[in-house]
Amino acid sequence: MDDKATLHHYLRRQRQDLLAKLDGLGEYDARRPMTASGTNLAGLVKHVASVQLDYLGVVFGRPSGRDLPWFADDAEPEADMWVPAHESLASVRELHAFSAAHADATVEALPLDAPGHVPWWRPENADVTLQRVLVHLIAETARHAGHADILRETIDGAMGNGPQDPNMPGRSAAAWAAHRARIEAAAREAAAQEQATREHEG
Repeated sequence: MDDKATLHHYLRRQRQDLLAKLDGLGEYDARRPMTASGTNLAGLVKHVASVQLDYLGVVFGRPSGRDLPWFADDAEPEADMWVPAHESLASVRELHAFSAAHADATVEALPLDAPGHVPWWRPENADVTLQRVLVHLIAETARHAGHADILRETIDGAMGNGPQDPNMPGRSAAAWAAHRARIEAAAREAAAQEQATREHEG
């Protein structure tokens, strides 16, 4: 693969990994907030699909024509990071597919050095190339896919990309529990050593 094909491959892979975190979940688990800031799986997919439409659409003079009301000037903050009850999970998946198709068409149509402009970035950084935007999107998508990994494991214990994932050790539930207990014990031992050091120095 050439450089553009390599970057495109990694972008596609990361966004598919993120989307797969919705597989098998019902409405509540897909949407429910899992952190104090409200981070949730469906919201992550919605957010990544939305920003991809701008980065590989508007930035290169190729707007998708898709209305994203959560990006409107009068939209409430973080409206792209969660899914209200009137928006279906099917619509989130459809948005992801639409965004992916539009993004892929832009990547296929332009060379890596194609110029673009990011109006929401600082002026000194706003002039970009397709290569820079691809790297930016891969990093952002991978970051959110990592968030989704933790959220999904917290919801139902599903880890990585499923049982076939070569990066996930094939441990039993008991073995995972023992592994976690070992890490917990090490953390407590380190904390005790830290406390002892503070008391000695004090």
